[in-house]
Amino acid sequence: MTLTHSPSHQTPNRRVLIVGNYCHDVLIQNNTIIAETLGGAASFISNVLDSSSTSISSDLISKVGHDFKYHRHVTHHRPLLSPDKDTTLFEAYFDLKIGHSDRVLKRVAACDPILPSDIPDSRFDFGMAVGVGGEILPETLEKMVEICDVVAVDIQALIRVFDPVDGEVKLVDLRESGFYHLMGRVGFLKASSDEALFMDVEEMRRLCCVVVTSGEKGCRIYGKDDEVVVAPFVAKQVDPTGAGDSFLGGLVAGLVEGLDVPDAALLGNFFGSITVEHIGQPKFDSMMLQRVKEEVQRRKKQCNLSSSHNNDHNEFHARLSPARFQDSPLQPELLVNGHISDMIGSCD
Repeated sequence: MTLTHSPSHQTPNRRVLIVGNYCHDVLIQNNTIIAETLGGAASFISNVLDSSSTSISSDLISKVGHDFKYHRHVTHHRPLLSPDKDTTLFEAYFDLKIGHSDRVLKRVAACDPILPSDIPDSRFDFGMAVGVGGEILPETLEKMVEICDVVAVDIQALIRVFDPVDGEVKLVDLRESGFYHLMGRVGFLKASSDEALFMDVEEMRRLCCVVVTSGEKGCRIYGKDDEVVVAPFVAKQVDPTGAGDSFLGGLVAGLVEGLDVPDAALLGNFFGSITVEHIGQPKFDSMMLQRVKEEVQRRKKQCNLSSSHNNDHNEFHARLSPARFQDSPLQPELLVNGHISDMIGSCD
């Protein structure tokens, strides 16, 4: 895949299929619950897609248990109910005394997996396999690659395993995951720099476009024949939860809008940088979103007028940056120690 072109031409109202369970996220710092929020990669991704583009019609397949707390937050994408199960629950442990905000992640409860039969029998332009708790099965991903023109996969959906005693998240090599045989059929494979250690990047880039995110260092895109580093946006990290998910949502939003892969990844960096500054999902400022949409349209027009526009990628970054520092997005409603609160706890 050549990195200077998106995988297909833009068409109005492109259909995106998002597959991954909603979760309950509990953030714990120094043995104190800081917040309880709506989680799951699918929730962060749909938040970006629904906010950032008018060209996207998305279906989200997600399962929750009888105890799901956030029905009124997901009115556009109602989950499937597993009445005999609890909603997937993660606890993220932070410890300020060691001087950083890295987390220990534990899966405390797991809802039902998403089966091929849960996915509609229709065609989609993009598919996004974004499980977080082991809910995506190999046969589910196989169905996705059959019905979607392009599938973007977050490697965490494939390589996460869970300690049978305390649920701590661990990673296995991609070759041992049960999904390896499908990698030649996906379009994009996204991994954090830590997760990338569990695959052979040089091998995988011959099968699909590999995107490795590195937080404050931005991301690196590995195509079959070329490689691009995409610059980050300055951000003050409060909680890394969902940043990679928002990145992937921004990447796909950019591809849907017809941006080249590096420009779409820059849009991903943009939304990821906003997410790390918030506990839970940010509510994106409407003026900021309008500015971003205008810059995306400007960039597309610029690319259409010139076949040698690669050097203008830095200009696109410079034009997005002012939008990044408009009025801060509002915090979502949080549950703190079981009570609704608009306050957030600082994790830095």
